[in-house]
Amino acid sequence: MKIQNFKYSEKGLNRFFGPLEAKIMEILWSHTECSIRDVQKMLDQERNLNFNTIMTVMNRLLEKGVLTKRMDGRTSLFRPVHSKEDFMDIQSKEITHELMEDFGPLVVNHMIDALDEADPDLLSLLEQKIESLKKGR
Repeated sequence: MKIQNFKYSEKGLNRFFGPLEAKIMEILWSHTECSIRDVQKMLDQERNLNFNTIMTVMNRLLEKGVLTKRMDGRTSLFRPVHSKEDFMDIQSKEITHELMEDFGPLVVNHMIDALDEADPDLLSLLEQKIESLKKGR
């Protein structure tokens, strides 16, 4: 699943989703499965949103392929297709592949430059990955 319209100027989930979509996804990732009414109650702590607004946004997330829906009687229950960690892994992999395809060596160079600010554990992990790739060739 590829999220369209990646927003470079945003942070976190707002790079992939609108603000309300991101809040709904956070709720679903922390509660696994919820009805529209459940999500509305949790969001009402922050602001007063009507049922139809939340239903529309959740159905859009369903159309985008990030949620699934099942019926329990007359109640629609929504759950994320992937865990938050898997979603972020899939999206970062997709972005990386697209950047490599479009910009190749420039992307690698900029990623290496960004390692100046990286955690030392990340550098060790990168060294191990490079060694593993070298041995596989």
